[in-house]
Amino acid sequence: MDSINVIAMAGGDGIQSYTNNSSFQKMAIGYAKSLIQKSIVEYIQPMNPPTSVTFRVADLGCSVGPNTFIAVDNILEAVKLKYLNTNHEIPDFQVYFSDHAINDFNTLFKSLPPNREYYASGVPGSFHTRLFPRASLHIVHCSYSIHWLSQLPREITDKNSRVWNKGKIHYVGAGEEVINAYSRQHAIDFSKFLDVRAQEIVPGGLIMLILPARPNGVPHSQDPFPVLLEQLGECLMDLARKGVIDEEKVDAFNVPCYFSSPQELEQVINQNGRFNIEMMESLPKIKVPNISSIPQRVCGTIRAVTEELIKEHFGREILDEVFGLFQEKIVKALEHIRGSDFNLFMLLKLKEETYLD
Repeated sequence: MDSINVIAMAGGDGIQSYTNNSSFQKMAIGYAKSLIQKSIVEYIQPMNPPTSVTFRVADLGCSVGPNTFIAVDNILEAVKLKYLNTNHEIPDFQVYFSDHAINDFNTLFKSLPPNREYYASGVPGSFHTRLFPRASLHIVHCSYSIHWLSQLPREITDKNSRVWNKGKIHYVGAGEEVINAYSRQHAIDFSKFLDVRAQEIVPGGLIMLILPARPNGVPHSQDPFPVLLEQLGECLMDLARKGVIDEEKVDAFNVPCYFSSPQELEQVINQNGRFNIEMMESLPKIKVPNISSIPQRVCGTIRAVTEELIKEHFGREILDEVFGLFQEKIVKALEHIRGSDFNLFMLLKLKEETYLD
């Protein structure tokens, strides 16, 4: 459970796949489109051949689509307009779709838009590590991914530690020491993410992040995603009490993600020192037209992002039962967190002096 290699969204294109259960993430990408366009207009400078004739974009944590294709189209549309408005020849576009090696790349590439205007490549690997040659990327995009950790804080799975997260699968309801352990691990991982991106991005290149976050000053207990994971943990404990699974297996299971506040993110970026924060804006709250469909849609989303973790640890046999219980508990959880979702768009620009170093 401390391995990064089991983090992948549910593959395929079936009823429980990430492909068909990522509408909330899709809406956040849509809300960020105007900010992406503004970022490119202000900060991307057209290249002059023969210096370079290929504009390179990487989407990190791409999963299986279709959201990654929408995000890429939003970026390239804005870049093409930038070139046209400055009377430069539009370059070739190379797009790298990157995720863990166990990501369902087959589904991803089978669903590539047939009329795309870019060359597509898959890059397996963790975005916490170096993935690309030096100074090869112009834009890095990462949506709904940076909250995933490279590993679990080791002390929360150590029975001899006072931070042992017994009976919980995440940090809400687990005490400040567990929250702090998650926070420290996220700070380490995010700083490493910035370090390796600083090597891969060209001078003046950009990182665009869309992420679920926690408003400054808001307790973790009022953050919707951790609260939902707390409810999922209660479902697993219910199964343990019924004897369906071993309680020790629940004690050893923790979801490796942390939801930062803007203040926490800004602190890590400033301490890292490699990028300037050019933009940090909250996105509109996600609107769901049919309120009655929320429990089912939320359950589908959480299942799509945690199913592989649960299957790896407990086996696939419990999936339907645990998520059946989870959907029942969601109604109560939503009454507590309704309207509190908070998504953030961040634009980071590589400092010139960092690149020269």
